[in-house]
Amino acid sequence: MKKIVALAFGICLMGGAVSAQTLDSKYGLDSVKTLENASIYSEFLKQKNYKEALPAWRYVFNNAPKFQMLTYTKGEDLLINIYQQTKDKTYVDTLMMLYDQWAKYFGDHQRYGEGYILGKKGATLYRFGGDDTKKTAFSYLAKSFELEGNKTHPITVQTMFFGAGDLLKKGELSKDEYIALYMKVSGFIDDGIKNAKQPKTVEAFKTMKGNVDAMFFNAGVADCETLNNLLSAKYEANKEDVANLKEVASLLRRSECVDLPLYATVAEQLYQLDPTADAAYSLAIMFLKRQEFDKTEGYLKEAIAKSEDNEAKAEYYLKMAQLQLAKKQYQATKTNALEVLKLNPNNGTALMLIGKAYANSASNYGEDDFDHASVFWAAVDKFQKAKQVDPAMTEEADKLIGIYSQHFPSKDEAFFRSVTDGATVKIGSWINESTKARFRKSYINECFFTYTLYEKHYCSSGSNNAFSM
Repeated sequence: MKKIVALAFGICLMGGAVSAQTLDSKYGLDSVKTLENASIYSEFLKQKNYKEALPAWRYVFNNAPKFQMLTYTKGEDLLINIYQQTKDKTYVDTLMMLYDQWAKYFGDHQRYGEGYILGKKGATLYRFGGDDTKKTAFSYLAKSFELEGNKTHPITVQTMFFGAGDLLKKGELSKDEYIALYMKVSGFIDDGIKNAKQPKTVEAFKTMKGNVDAMFFNAGVADCETLNNLLSAKYEANKEDVANLKEVASLLRRSECVDLPLYATVAEQLYQLDPTADAAYSLAIMFLKRQEFDKTEGYLKEAIAKSEDNEAKAEYYLKMAQLQLAKKQYQATKTNALEVLKLNPNNGTALMLIGKAYANSASNYGEDDFDHASVFWAAVDKFQKAKQVDPAMTEEADKLIGIYSQHFPSKDEAFFRSVTDGATVKIGSWINESTKARFRKSYINECFFTYTLYEKHYCSSGSNNAFSM
């Protein structure tokens, strides 16, 4: 009897639970159908059969919105894939509805709440919505950044900044707003690099930094006058804040505004408060602009000695090599450029500097014209190498190769030194390079020889410039 009563009581409870089911219940209006359809669409998604998964997913979305967050994460994947297959904009509209409902039922989630969802919504709209939705997409992304702070997903932040660039071009975002946003994003990236625990994450943030910096400096807003007006107020508000000073100095330096009085003030203040490698480098750049080379060299040496960051140290060595080249200290140029290449073997600028040091010192090598000219073989080798490892160097390298190839030794000069074309030649002294012999053409001599023997002007074409008298 007791068993029967207990069973009846249980049935009543189940019946009450079923009858009490609403749209806002965990399992929605019909728990059986919810579980059944969730299973169906999940299985189809595993098979990447998005079309077949859609009806079952739609049932759960419409009838059990509070069932689980997977409804929204899987639904996002489902709808994006269908849109990419069909290009039907109604699926973009459905995605916007998905994000809104996701925020309604799971917006209070500790990690993937309203801010995170808005980032997803903005990124999707920016990606698929078209030009007329860029402003709306940006507003979602900016709100996400505001809510999430340093917890914002990096893709959200990068997309937001790209969106800001679009609005800037349309005149829907001011220069000051764009610069202010850049500074916030830069701070976000710097914190990301500093706090990242995995090397892959560090590299991802560095890539992001490169993308953001490239967009900013290509936007044409970073003129010195604008930056001076904006950053002067920023400096005055936080004169003792090291992080703030670093940000201002870095922005002015990257914008090549180091001749501004503001830069000198910030750089000196930063060095007094926090005499790090970067602070020393900031002063070095200031004195370089003023052509106070001894002070420049002193602060560069300090920056190199204090730096523990290989990327930054390579930059300091490179600047030192450039300084030494300007001072005509060619051996020192090579020494510092080689330090750059130890840290980054694919630094084309360092190779170009070595080539220039060789070429500029050619007249001081050896005893005669042949010795002087042979140095250009080693110089051209470096220019060739520079454009191989760094395509950005191609235009400058090709120009210098064309110039210095004209000053190679001639065959006649080589004949008297028993040097043949392609022979390995050692260039000694501090240059200390093995290279291949190559010769310039001596059109006048060749043409004169031909004319004398055969009394014909064989050089009338192709060698006009060489034979003109």
